[in-house]
Amino acid sequence: MTDEEDYLRYDKMVEAALRGVVKSAISEVIENYNSTGGMPGDHHFYITFLTDYPGVKIPDYLKERYPGEMTIVLQYQFSDLMVNSERMEVTLSFNNVPERLVIPLASISIFADPSVNFALQFQPLGDAMEDEDLLLQEFPDDDDPDGSPSGPGGKSGDEKTGEVISLDNFRKK
Repeated sequence: MTDEEDYLRYDKMVEAALRGVVKSAISEVIENYNSTGGMPGDHHFYITFLTDYPGVKIPDYLKERYPGEMTIVLQYQFSDLMVNSERMEVTLSFNNVPERLVIPLASISIFADPSVNFALQFQPLGDAMEDEDLLLQEFPDDDDPDGSPSGPGGKSGDEKTGEVISLDNFRKK
Protein backbone atom coordinates (compact mmCIF):
# COMPACT_ATOMS: atom_id res chain seq x y z
CA MET A 1 0.00 0.00 0.00
CA THR A 2 1.16 3.51 -0.74
CA ASP A 3 0.94 6.36 1.76
CA GLU A 4 -2.18 7.74 0.09
CA GLU A 5 -3.95 4.40 0.59
CA ASP A 6 -2.95 4.20 4.28
CA TYR A 7 -5.50 6.69 5.55
CA LEU A 8 -9.21 7.21 5.31
CA ARG A 9 -10.34 10.32 3.45
CA TYR A 10 -12.72 11.72 6.05
CA ASP A 11 -12.80 15.06 4.24
CA LYS A 12 -14.30 13.36 1.20
CA MET A 13 -16.70 11.33 3.34
CA VAL A 14 -17.97 14.46 5.10
CA GLU A 15 -18.31 16.35 1.82
CA ALA A 16 -20.35 13.51 0.27
CA ALA A 17 -22.50 13.18 3.39
CA LEU A 18 -23.28 16.90 3.49
CA ARG A 19 -24.18 16.89 -0.18
CA GLY A 20 -26.42 13.95 0.71
CA VAL A 21 -28.34 16.30 3.02
CA VAL A 22 -28.99 18.55 0.02
CA LYS A 23 -30.20 15.59 -2.04
CA SER A 24 -32.41 14.37 0.82
CA ALA A 25 -34.00 17.79 1.35
CA ILE A 26 -34.79 18.15 -2.35
CA SER A 27 -36.08 14.55 -2.48
CA GLU A 28 -38.38 15.28 0.47
CA VAL A 29 -39.87 18.25 -1.38
CA ILE A 30 -40.34 16.17 -4.53
CA GLU A 31 -42.03 13.30 -2.69
CA ASN A 32 -44.29 15.32 -0.44
CA TYR A 33 -44.77 18.87 -1.59
CA ASN A 34 -43.83 19.50 -5.23
CA SER A 35 -47.28 18.45 -6.42
CA THR A 36 -48.74 21.45 -4.58
CA GLY A 37 -46.45 23.80 -6.49
CA GLY A 38 -44.32 24.88 -3.58
CA MET A 39 -42.64 24.17 -0.30
CA PRO A 40 -44.28 23.30 3.01
CA GLY A 41 -44.89 26.11 5.49
CA ASP A 42 -42.27 28.83 5.35
CA HIS A 43 -39.51 26.57 4.01
CA HIS A 44 -37.51 27.85 1.08
CA PHE A 45 -34.11 26.93 -0.30
CA TYR A 46 -31.34 29.27 -1.36
CA ILE A 47 -29.01 27.29 -3.60
CA THR A 48 -25.77 28.91 -4.75
CA PHE A 49 -23.82 27.08 -7.43
CA LEU A 50 -20.81 27.60 -9.68
CA THR A 51 -22.09 28.57 -13.12
CA ASP A 52 -18.92 27.52 -14.92
CA TYR A 53 -18.76 24.06 -13.31
CA PRO A 54 -18.77 21.16 -15.82
CA GLY A 55 -22.28 19.85 -16.37
CA VAL A 56 -24.09 23.05 -15.33
CA LYS A 57 -26.71 23.81 -17.95
CA ILE A 58 -28.25 27.27 -17.78
CA PRO A 59 -29.20 29.71 -20.56
CA ASP A 60 -26.31 31.73 -21.99
CA TYR A 61 -27.79 35.04 -20.84
CA LEU A 62 -27.78 33.78 -17.22
CA LYS A 63 -24.21 32.52 -17.56
CA GLU A 64 -23.18 35.95 -18.85
CA ARG A 65 -25.03 37.73 -16.04
CA TYR A 66 -23.63 35.37 -13.37
CA PRO A 67 -20.17 34.38 -14.64
CA GLY A 68 -18.95 32.73 -11.41
CA GLU A 69 -21.82 31.92 -9.08
CA MET A 70 -25.58 32.16 -9.15
CA THR A 71 -28.14 31.81 -6.37
CA ILE A 72 -31.60 30.47 -7.03
CA VAL A 73 -34.53 30.40 -4.62
CA LEU A 74 -36.96 27.50 -4.48
CA GLN A 75 -40.13 28.50 -2.69
CA TYR A 76 -43.35 29.05 -4.66
CA GLN A 77 -42.75 29.27 -8.38
CA PHE A 78 -40.78 26.29 -9.58
CA SER A 79 -41.69 23.13 -11.45
CA ASP A 80 -40.33 19.81 -12.66
CA LEU A 81 -37.96 19.48 -9.70
CA MET A 82 -35.75 16.39 -9.97
CA VAL A 83 -32.69 15.12 -8.10
CA ASN A 84 -30.45 12.08 -8.30
CA SER A 85 -26.99 11.22 -6.98
CA GLU A 86 -25.28 13.50 -9.53
CA ARG A 87 -27.47 16.53 -10.17
CA MET A 88 -30.66 18.43 -9.58
CA GLU A 89 -32.91 19.89 -12.25
CA VAL A 90 -35.61 22.51 -11.94
CA THR A 91 -37.64 24.84 -14.12
CA LEU A 92 -37.71 28.46 -12.94
CA SER A 93 -39.14 31.58 -14.47
CA PHE A 94 -36.83 34.47 -15.44
CA ASN A 95 -38.72 37.57 -16.64
CA ASN A 96 -41.77 35.34 -17.11
CA VAL A 97 -39.82 32.93 -19.34
CA PRO A 98 -39.55 29.37 -17.99
CA GLU A 99 -35.98 28.02 -18.12
CA ARG A 100 -34.71 24.53 -17.30
CA LEU A 101 -31.61 24.50 -15.06
CA VAL A 102 -29.36 21.47 -14.62
CA ILE A 103 -27.12 21.80 -11.58
CA PRO A 104 -24.61 19.10 -10.62
CA LEU A 105 -24.66 18.60 -6.84
CA ALA A 106 -20.87 19.01 -6.87
CA SER A 107 -21.31 22.56 -8.21
CA ILE A 108 -23.33 23.70 -5.18
CA SER A 109 -21.33 25.97 -2.88
CA ILE A 110 -24.11 27.02 -0.47
CA PHE A 111 -27.41 25.41 0.48
CA ALA A 112 -29.65 27.19 2.96
CA ASP A 113 -33.17 27.05 4.35
CA PRO A 114 -33.50 30.37 6.22
CA SER A 115 -36.93 29.46 7.61
CA VAL A 116 -35.26 27.03 10.03
CA ASN A 117 -31.89 28.79 10.28
CA PHE A 118 -30.08 25.99 8.41
CA ALA A 119 -27.16 26.42 6.02
CA LEU A 120 -24.34 24.39 4.54
CA GLN A 121 -21.32 25.94 2.89
CA PHE A 122 -19.11 23.68 0.84
CA GLN A 123 -15.39 24.13 0.36
CA PRO A 124 -14.19 25.32 -3.04
CA LEU A 125 -13.76 22.28 -5.23
CA GLY A 126 -10.27 22.85 -6.67
CA ASP A 127 -7.87 19.92 -6.92
CA ALA A 128 -8.63 18.54 -3.46
CA MET A 129 -11.57 16.50 -4.73
CA GLU A 130 -12.24 14.84 -8.02
CA ASP A 131 -15.72 14.68 -9.54
CA GLU A 132 -16.17 10.98 -8.85
CA ASP A 133 -15.34 11.60 -5.19
CA LEU A 134 -18.29 14.00 -4.93
CA LEU A 135 -20.90 11.57 -6.21
CA LEU A 136 -23.15 10.55 -3.38
CA GLN A 137 -22.51 7.08 -2.07
CA GLU A 138 -25.71 5.08 -2.37
CA PHE A 139 -26.42 2.40 0.20
CA PRO A 140 -28.66 -0.63 -0.37
CA ASP A 141 -31.49 0.75 1.78
CA ASP A 142 -31.46 4.15 0.03
CA ASP A 143 -34.65 5.04 -1.79
CA ASP A 144 -33.03 6.44 -4.93
CA PRO A 145 -35.80 6.94 -7.50
CA ASP A 146 -33.70 5.87 -10.46
CA GLY A 147 -32.25 2.89 -8.57
CA SER A 148 -28.78 3.40 -9.94
CA PRO A 149 -25.98 3.07 -7.41
CA SER A 150 -23.04 5.39 -7.73
CA GLY A 151 -20.00 6.45 -5.79
CA PRO A 152 -16.29 6.68 -5.90
CA GLY A 153 -15.86 2.93 -6.30
CA GLY A 154 -12.86 2.74 -4.02
CA LYS A 155 -10.66 5.03 -6.08
CA SER A 156 -8.08 6.79 -3.95
CA GLY A 157 -7.62 10.54 -4.15
CA ASP A 158 -4.68 12.88 -4.56
CA GLU A 159 -1.83 12.92 -2.07
CA LYS A 160 -3.53 15.59 0.02
CA THR A 161 -3.94 15.56 3.75
CA GLY A 162 -7.34 15.76 5.42
CA GLU A 163 -8.65 18.83 7.19
CA VAL A 164 -10.51 19.15 10.45
CA ILE A 165 -13.72 21.07 9.85
CA SER A 166 -15.59 22.60 12.76
CA LEU A 167 -19.35 22.51 12.35
CA ASP A 168 -19.50 25.64 14.51
CA ASN A 169 -18.36 27.59 11.44
CA PHE A 170 -21.70 26.82 9.78
CA ARG A 171 -23.93 27.68 12.73
CA LYS A 172 -25.37 31.13 13.15
CA LYS A 173 -24.58 32.69 16.49
